[in-house]
Amino acid sequence: MARVPSALVAASGLVGGYGVARWTRKRELGGAVLAVAGAAAATQWRARAGGKAAGALTAAYVVGFGASHPLAKKVGAWPAVLGVAGAVALASWAVADRRRQA
Repeated sequence: MARVPSALVAASGLVGGYGVARWTRKRELGGAVLAVAGAAAATQWRARAGGKAAGALTAAYVVGFGASHPLAKKVGAWPAVLGVAGAVALASWAVADRRRQA
């Protein structure tokens, strides 16, 4: 069975959480998507890179979510979410996924 990269899980949580909240008009559903994907990514980060790395990547995930709100006022909602998701995915790949592929 193929493993899903943690970078994809994290980015999908940020993008999917926003998309669900926007399209259903229920922020709590978007928050649930965000939380479930974040927990899944954190589990992968811990297994692949250890506790300290998982803590740092989880912090980046949460800070990215928070930062997307003020950033959206400057560049728009989707560009902000996609930019933050890309940054978190890149960090996740660099810290946890890259080692797995080598």
